[in-house]
Amino acid sequence: MRKALFAITGLVLLSFILSIYFYPQVPEQMATHWNSQGEVNGYMSKLWGLFFMPLMITGLVIMFLVIPRIDPRKENIAKFRKYYDGFIVLLILFMVAVHLQTLLWNTGIQISPNAVIPPGIGILFYYIGILMENSDRNWFIGIRTPWTLSSDRVWKRTNRLGGKLFKIAGIAAIFGAFFPGLAIYFIVVPAIFVAGITVVYSYIEYQKELNENVRK
Repeated sequence: MRKALFAITGLVLLSFILSIYFYPQVPEQMATHWNSQGEVNGYMSKLWGLFFMPLMITGLVIMFLVIPRIDPRKENIAKFRKYYDGFIVLLILFMVAVHLQTLLWNTGIQISPNAVIPPGIGILFYYIGILMENSDRNWFIGIRTPWTLSSDRVWKRTNRLGGKLFKIAGIAAIFGAFFPGLAIYFIVVPAIFVAGITVVYSYIEYQKELNENVRK
């Protein structure tokens, strides 16, 4: 926990340091959003363009650190806390990388977001798979449906399946970097597929459990 908190704090500070460093180098109107083809389609003022991401990162860090304290099943989160902390570090690292890509673009070093985001999302998806496989029932982390939240067995089976599927989705997302114009589909389609499969699977497993209980 201490190592993770140290890394998270360092990354938050790094995001602000990068913004301050690049302040004199970026234009008054900064490119901050790109379409699926990697073309700029959104701008922000210099101040917001520089500090929106660091502020968002800070807000997310606070939220993620509060979750284990307020979850009614906090003792379950404690069982897989190292994986949860690892996810926070990885997510913030990804966001700092996206922030740096934005800053570099606005100084003339135009690295396409389609070269940064698909691999980053892919790695995140793969790690989410690991997190799911090691998670225990709680209200915030993992595949939470009415059926997984009602049964430890349904939770474990659904999240184990979801974990495997998210790893596959992560690999698919990474391949999106090789097809920049289609990168968004390599990310979104597998994610929707995993979500649909796991929801249906959790319902089926819950019904199986109900039928088994009736027979007993």
